[in-house]
Amino acid sequence: MTTHRAAGRSLERIGDLCGSPLEDHNLRAALLAEIAGIVPFSSFVWPLTDPETCTGISPMARIPCPQELPALIRLKYVTAPGRWTSLIGNGPPTVTLQTATGGDLVRSPLWNGVLGRYGVVDVLSTVFADRYGCWGWLDLWRTADDGQFSDLEAKHLAAAAPVIAAGLRRSRAARMRLDAKPRRNLLPAAGLPQQAVLTLDTELGVTSRSASAADWLGLLQPGPRPFEAIPAEVFNVAAQLLAREAGVDSHPASARVSIGSGRWAVLRSFRLDPGENGAARLAVTIQECPAGERLDVFARCFGLTPRQRSLLELAAGGLDTAALAAALRISPYTVQDQFKLVFAACGVRSRNSLLALALGTERAGPS
Repeated sequence: MTTHRAAGRSLERIGDLCGSPLEDHNLRAALLAEIAGIVPFSSFVWPLTDPETCTGISPMARIPCPQELPALIRLKYVTAPGRWTSLIGNGPPTVTLQTATGGDLVRSPLWNGVLGRYGVVDVLSTVFADRYGCWGWLDLWRTADDGQFSDLEAKHLAAAAPVIAAGLRRSRAARMRLDAKPRRNLLPAAGLPQQAVLTLDTELGVTSRSASAADWLGLLQPGPRPFEAIPAEVFNVAAQLLAREAGVDSHPASARVSIGSGRWAVLRSFRLDPGENGAARLAVTIQECPAGERLDVFARCFGLTPRQRSLLELAAGGLDTAALAAALRISPYTVQDQFKLVFAACGVRSRNSLLALALGTERAGPS
């Protein structure tokens, strides 16, 4: 039985990990090892998320059913009980599947469709969100051999959730800094590919793809076997569209994803018009992330205030100090003071370096 002292020490170690310079994958791996000492589990799923849309990206997982990945993702998104988005700002950031379903697991499409067949008897779900956005969610699975999660175990993860949210946000910011460092460009010399389009059926099976799809899919994180050729982000944005259509969640069916070297992609899903057979397929597009959407992620990752965010957006549009002051109705001195605060938050020393970091452009000299 875990003591309060052991749980307290674990929270301290979680805090240390979240304050370290670990990148997000290594951070999650280290956190899982620490969590397992207090909250044992059989399997896990831990994606990051687009901070605005809450749609999953860059997943980590250890599950007994990778061959059912499309079904697992689809059912996770359309299952209301215990959904991560329902835990944001509505009391504790954790819930067990037993609690969310009132002990009747059949109420969960996810359990009814997949988890029940693998002996899962409970899932402890935690969302990692702060005032800047949603940074990820974690599902811990238990089988009958492990038993259900206890209230104390749920409370332990609830106590850790805000700290982990801040750690994930900081790790995303650190990744932006790392990607901005000069290095050999691994992306195509002619720039990013043209927009790619994939079509999927309602079971998330890929039915067709455009010529540019292979180039884009090669820049994203490969999925697990036997879905190495289709990144999980494709399934996630399509599943979010299904969740919207089912009335389970209202967030946009899109996600912004770093592809390295300071470049970003955006994935979106929408419903195509019915074909001759009356089947309305899903479509997923992949293209370079527009500057405005990238700036939104950047501002959230670095925890900029609304005024600082407006300053950054206007500066990206080419306004000088006088024009910025006029647009924001503040003095030029206040503009300079706000820039100093943004420089400190982002670890840069000039506006050119700030915009290069925020937009993924080549570094320029000091200004």
